[in-house]
This record gives sequence, structure tokens and C-alpha cells, in this order.
Amino acid sequence: MDLLSMVLAATKGDALGSLAKQHNLSTDQTSDILSQLLPALTGKLQSNVEQENGLESLLGALGKGNHQRYVDEPESLSDPASLLDGNKILGHLLGSKDASRQVASQVASSTGVGSSIIKKLLPMAATMLMGAMSKGAQSNGMLDMLAGAVSGGSNRSGGGMLGSVLGSLMGGSSKSGSSDLVGSLLKGFLK
Repeated sequence: MDLLSMVLAATKGDALGSLAKQHNLSTDQTSDILSQLLPALTGKLQSNVEQENGLESLLGALGKGNHQRYVDEPESLSDPASLLDGNKILGHLLGSKDASRQVASQVASSTGVGSSIIKKLLPMAATMLMGAMSKGAQSNGMLDMLAGAVSGGSNRSGGGMLGSVLGSLMGGSSKSGSSDLVGSLLKGFLK
């Protein structure tokens, strides 16, 4: 299952159709855009998780951010508060508006959809990603298990209980340098 399918599977209702209608796009265009935005965002999330205390930061955000509402109520994606939250997530992941513009420009050139529309979809994609991760983590008990492992004294994804938990999520590999930790976490969360 690809990343877009995993995120959409976590949503209630027709998030794809709602976003398409809101931005005067076809569902195919919207799907194409999101299928490029989500991997770009998870790549940045992956980089953040691999930094010191990155996993702890992600777990904190998933545990207290109430991001699950974005997949439970996809109509809330366009609310001003949701857009503000999405922009905060983007700021954390991408670091600057220039980086957001660069992602939007790359996706625009490959999809043929204007970068102004892509820029509007970026915070929505960020909130959908965090919402899907939050919902999956909480519903599968993974968030508590990972948080317990982190607070148990291991801050490296390759050591101690945390390494075991992550290793089981990633099919036996507990190497901290895993090339797709975020994707593996998503798969584990969204089982």
C-alpha cells in the first residue's frame, strides 16, 4: 500500500473529493498532487526523526497535538485553525517558506497544476499526514508503547526497548539508519 493510500485509508469520508472540490481540481489531479507531497513531507519527517531527540519530538507532537481530528473530520482541513496548524507543521518539517515554495514548485512542474494551488494544499497534506500517524498510533497502542520505550532511557532507535519496538514495527530491522523509518512507523501505526 502506498503512502497516499495509507493516509486516505485513515480518513473518514471523502477527503480526496473534498480537497478536489475545494480547489477546483479533479480527484485524479488531487491524488497526483498528494501522492507527491506526502513522500516529500515524510522525507523531511524522516530527517527530523533521525536527529537527536527527533523521535521524542515526533512522539510528543503525535501525543498532544490532537491531529487525529484531521482524518476523522476531513472537512476541517480548510478551517483557518487547521491551516495555521498545517503551516506550523510545515515550518517544523521544512524549516522555511522558501523550502515550502521549492516543494510546491517541484510538484507544480510535474503535475501541471499551478504552484499557488499546491501551496494551499501543502498545509492540508501536512495535517493529513500527522493526523493519520496520530490516529494509527493511538488506535494501535503504538504511541504509548513507543513513548514508554523512549522514557525508559533509550534515546537511540537502535538500542534497548525502543530498538525492539521499532524493530518489530519495521519487520525485524532495528538499525537507526533505516532508510524509511517514517514509512515503517506509518505502516505499523496504520495496520
